[in-house]
Amino acid sequence: MAHDIRVKICGLREPEHMRAAVAAGAGYVGLVFFARSPRHLSVQEAFELAVDVPPGVAKVALVVNATDAVLDDIVETVPLDMLQLHGSETAERVAEIRDRYRLPVMKAVGVSDEGDLAALAEYGRVADQLLVDAKPPKNAALPGGNGLAFDWRLIAGRRWPVPWMLAGGLTVENVAEAIRLTGARQVDVSSGVETAPGVKDIAMIEAFIRAAQA
Repeated sequence: MAHDIRVKICGLREPEHMRAAVAAGAGYVGLVFFARSPRHLSVQEAFELAVDVPPGVAKVALVVNATDAVLDDIVETVPLDMLQLHGSETAERVAEIRDRYRLPVMKAVGVSDEGDLAALAEYGRVADQLLVDAKPPKNAALPGGNGLAFDWRLIAGRRWPVPWMLAGGLTVENVAEAIRLTGARQVDVSSGVETAPGVKDIAMIEAFIRAAQA
């Protein structure tokens, strides 16, 4: 069954890393539009990366509390398959974005303890997918991509109304265990396939996808 696991490589910036992710079997590729992130892209850079991605690999734009003006610019320029909302967007805002752009929306929800799980059910009513991520530390500059994991047993065996993806601190070394503990069918990695913040590594991308699907 494990080869059914879909992998998202997020925060891609270089054409050769994009090609490597696609060739290795990534199901999703993520483009980050968040100025404070070392993985941030301009709309034009994202267009150039996305335009050659073959059909069947979902191109995902990651945004953080983006305005309609910012989203208009991204959606009009970049060929996308999905929007990933990684800020403090309300359920109402998620529904509004979904209606406005007619694109599937994935909402990231940070989890650190049992109390965070209610939000997953709430967003699961309005989003097309959920990204179950580790909650960033209180004073973190980035809402994700911090290389942190949470206690995976918190979500073991739980189900939500929509498909979900596991993120947060996943690496080549721990992804198989994370899948085993949570039952995740989809996993998302960014810093776990980098040699430095924002610097992806082709061998690590390939090894991660192999480990997830092994």
